[in-house]
Amino acid sequence: MHQTCNPAILYFGTPVVLISSTNEDGTINIAPMSSIFWLGWRCIIGMSRSSKTVENLIREKECVLNLPSVNEVNAVDKLALTTGTKNVPLGKQEKGYNYVPNKFEIAGLTPMDSEVVSPPGILECPVFLEAIVKEIHPIGKDNEKMRGRIVNIELEIVNVRVDTEILKEGQSNQIDPDKWKPLIMSFQHFYGLGDQVHPSRLADIPERLYKMS
Repeated sequence: MHQTCNPAILYFGTPVVLISSTNEDGTINIAPMSSIFWLGWRCIIGMSRSSKTVENLIREKECVLNLPSVNEVNAVDKLALTTGTKNVPLGKQEKGYNYVPNKFEIAGLTPMDSEVVSPPGILECPVFLEAIVKEIHPIGKDNEKMRGRIVNIELEIVNVRVDTEILKEGQSNQIDPDKWKPLIMSFQHFYGLGDQVHPSRLADIPERLYKMS
């Protein structure tokens, strides 16, 4: 039986991402988020317009999308109520956020030099995607409560680096979904993936046929 429901959020389950970006003074900010999806080597993220990450992306036009596995959940949780903005926005103050200038230190994470963009990746994350900003779009311009508060940012992935432990045996360009265990956020709670529930006919299509460049 279904009934009408009015949840405050609609986070039905998406991967957690740690975005590393460069602050105006050259230091590095790390922001945990999970409003994200990929199409080919393009990616869309959704974030608060007042966030330090958005400020950095508008100015620097580049970032790294670090994908933690379930093994990095403690580090991710240590970043959950932190912000790189010195004057913490009122909305974040109400939620208990605190300004933290050194996110690597508080989370016990290690910077790893990128190959294409300036911000470093995070060594502990099995996947990191170097990216550049292509477009920034405001969300909810027709809604007075949302107007000016959220943006969608289109990113182009320009370099992919992965831990060899999650590659398919004998393959250098294919991730093994049985080895890759992404950290998932569902309604503000952390989850991992279980076993495959059913074979997929889509898996019979060679991955190379999806490549757009």
